[in-house]
Amino acid sequence: MAVLWLSAVLLVLGTVPLVLSANSSDPDRYGCPGYEVDGEVTASRNSLNANLKLAGDACNIHGTDISRLKLTVEYQTDLRLHVKIEDADSQVYQIQDQVLPRPPSASITTTDTAWLNFTYTTKPFTFKVTRAATGEVLFNTAGSPLIFESQYVHLRTSLPRNVNLYGLGEHSDSFRLPDSNYKRTMWNSESPFIPQNSNLYGTHPVYYDHRTTGTHGVFLLNANGMDIDLGRTDTGRYLEYNTIGGILDFYFFTGPDPATVSEQYALTVGLPAMMPYWALGFHQCKYGWKDLDHVKEVVANYSAAGIPLETMWGDIDYMDKRRDFTPDPARFPLDRYKDFINSLHRNNQHYVMILDPGIANDPSYPTFSRGAQKGAFLRADDGFFYRGRQWAGEVVWPDWFAPDTQTWWTDEIQLTFDPSHGLPVDGLWVDMDEASNMCDNTLCFGEKPTLTSAPTPTPPKNHRRNYPQAPKFHQGLPNRNLFTPSYHIANHAKDHSLSGGTLYTNITNADGTTQYDTHNLYGHLTALATRTALLTLHPRLRPFILTRSTFSGTGSLATHWFGDNASTWPHLRASITQMLSFTALHAMPMVGSDVCGFNLAAKEHLCTRWAMVGAFQPFYRNHADITAPDQEFYRWELVTRAAKRAIETRYRLLDYVYTALYKASETGRPIASPLWFAWPGDEATYAVERQWLWGEYLLVSPVVEEGSMQVEMYLPEDVFYDFWTGERVQGGGKVVVMVDVGWDEIPVHVRGGGIVPMRVRGGMTTEEVRRENFEILVAEGLNGTAKGELYLDDGVSLEAGRNKSVIEFSWDGEWFVMNGTFGFETTVVVERVKVTGVNGTRVEEGSWGLNAGFKVQI
Repeated sequence: MAVLWLSAVLLVLGTVPLVLSANSSDPDRYGCPGYEVDGEVTASRNSLNANLKLAGDACNIHGTDISRLKLTVEYQTDLRLHVKIEDADSQVYQIQDQVLPRPPSASITTTDTAWLNFTYTTKPFTFKVTRAATGEVLFNTAGSPLIFESQYVHLRTSLPRNVNLYGLGEHSDSFRLPDSNYKRTMWNSESPFIPQNSNLYGTHPVYYDHRTTGTHGVFLLNANGMDIDLGRTDTGRYLEYNTIGGILDFYFFTGPDPATVSEQYALTVGLPAMMPYWALGFHQCKYGWKDLDHVKEVVANYSAAGIPLETMWGDIDYMDKRRDFTPDPARFPLDRYKDFINSLHRNNQHYVMILDPGIANDPSYPTFSRGAQKGAFLRADDGFFYRGRQWAGEVVWPDWFAPDTQTWWTDEIQLTFDPSHGLPVDGLWVDMDEASNMCDNTLCFGEKPTLTSAPTPTPPKNHRRNYPQAPKFHQGLPNRNLFTPSYHIANHAKDHSLSGGTLYTNITNADGTTQYDTHNLYGHLTALATRTALLTLHPRLRPFILTRSTFSGTGSLATHWFGDNASTWPHLRASITQMLSFTALHAMPMVGSDVCGFNLAAKEHLCTRWAMVGAFQPFYRNHADITAPDQEFYRWELVTRAAKRAIETRYRLLDYVYTALYKASETGRPIASPLWFAWPGDEATYAVERQWLWGEYLLVSPVVEEGSMQVEMYLPEDVFYDFWTGERVQGGGKVVVMVDVGWDEIPVHVRGGGIVPMRVRGGMTTEEVRRENFEILVAEGLNGTAKGELYLDDGVSLEAGRNKSVIEFSWDGEWFVMNGTFGFETTVVVERVKVTGVNGTRVEEGSWGLNAGFKVQI
């Protein structure tokens, strides 16, 4: 890799060995000059710094060209390369460190061990990232000029024809992205019915490029609205960034296998938060439960039906006038509400409540008045709080950058949810945090701070306020059109308006930045503030927060559900691709859909299949809209039967899943992944999106077609065992059709070479499950061996310390061995070891403790 720095020296001297001519079949559509290296390039053994200047007359197509830029290249680790292009004066907005802390650099002393090479040309300035070992080009900007303007940044990389691209979430499109004529828009938005080819609730500008030669990842750390276009020219494919602001802040991950890229990305944006054990149980919610008695009836009905129920949820029905922190005194009286939650706790069940960031603009509302006193809300340029509309009517929104907002939010949560005097909830759910504004245009309220304002007939004023105390560094360029920029990203709001259905983008935050730049971070910041508050309330417990809106790194704070889907078969199928995007690509393991669908009326057969699918996804919650009929599992005989079997199986596998969740929190290893993660060289796996690996060893292949009783599943070249029967199946790299799949059945296979720890029985709650003994399932691989893991702790502590066991299992064809560290004391034992292989199934019964290792011949 010393060649990188040799190339740099040669280029400074005027030799340009890497210049590529522009593609004549795809001419520069703007005629912009691009940039060139200006002056001396400073290079060391692990970094490079250069100044760039416009290479000709400014084109100013969607803003003002920034004449001078600076380039920083850093080899942060052998496997991660950081390339940053920013304005020389450091005024352009960059994501604040407190929002997303930058990954630490290992400061490698030499690039000789680095897996990636960075090379560049001086005039025009272009750069290329290649694999060091093979010279394979992974990212190449030659052929299209860099455009860096005040409100438009453009960069294109060429791609070979045979790549497979994934990521760029959140979306409801195919898991493998289309290879041309496809646009991904990054602008967090209220998205009922999760439309395809649209921006949804989250922004994750990272893609995985998978080839037969290996996998690499590219992450653009930029929170501004953007379009990412995938297209073709006569000579190949390309990926193109078109942003309305921010800088080019790239992280390149070398892989070379897909799971390693996933881990590298997680280490960059923040390892996922470890969730409490109970969060893996089955959850039930509905918008539209009329009162506390109805909620109690749902709990009793689940018990009577014999369907395990771990957690009940409170949607906005519990609120008085739809206001946060205020139970309705008639329908959800505080004393009875608290008694109900405590009764759940006595039965080892849990309760989670919803909060919306929109706070009612009413001085008589204590939460508002306390927030106003602390300056916790966003303000308009007239000095009054910026107002819009949410469930509580006319509302104001927290300014998460204001110095006292966190204190106010923490105080409100403590006042309401401290178990000594309030509602002893087990977690919080933040919704509408894109932020969603029910004003469907920019004329919703006038400028006067009243509760009932008539729409103003004129466009809103520029709400950018001057905060002289705020530092100007990275605050955002002045004199921009923060409301209607010249370049229109393909936001699905009416007329592609940036402010449609959300906060005005020309509102200024307390640190001097604007919603134009920070909009996509609002949900992330809401989750961060809520996590901080729960840690203050319960310092020793893992917080559980569910958020609808996300950004890169939100997995380190919270869980996520896929928003307001519908009770349709396409949305059942979409729940699989959405899950894979978040668990495998976006470092958010604890995710799931509204099981049976949120909008429209759920049908029995659809809900039956969805109950089975949801049981093999991380977050498992049934939830429906107020306009939809009740759809609790017990309302249909067929669904009841399927749900019982699904939850029983899920609960027996809870520790297998919990172990995968622990590994995700420690290393970034995905809790669920597509088939090409395990068989990266098998091209037939690249487009498979209706099967997945649950953990490392369970292959799930559900029926997801309406009216169907069969499933077509792809089995790679490997050995598998039917999870239900133990039958050995030799995968031949072909599609296998399984017929007569009953409504309460889901095809699951154990991958050969894996060891799966299971409880002997399930239970009605996860606490009951934790008291059950273990059965260890050994699935021999092609070479007759197998391995596996088991993680044990108390299930709730933020820091387990020494009170945890990290156990490794191995099988060599004759001996089963358990080793590891054993810090978690338990009376639970291994009751049996079952080995399944080419010679059938062998079972060894016993009673082996989990406080020390053991070895047994089978």
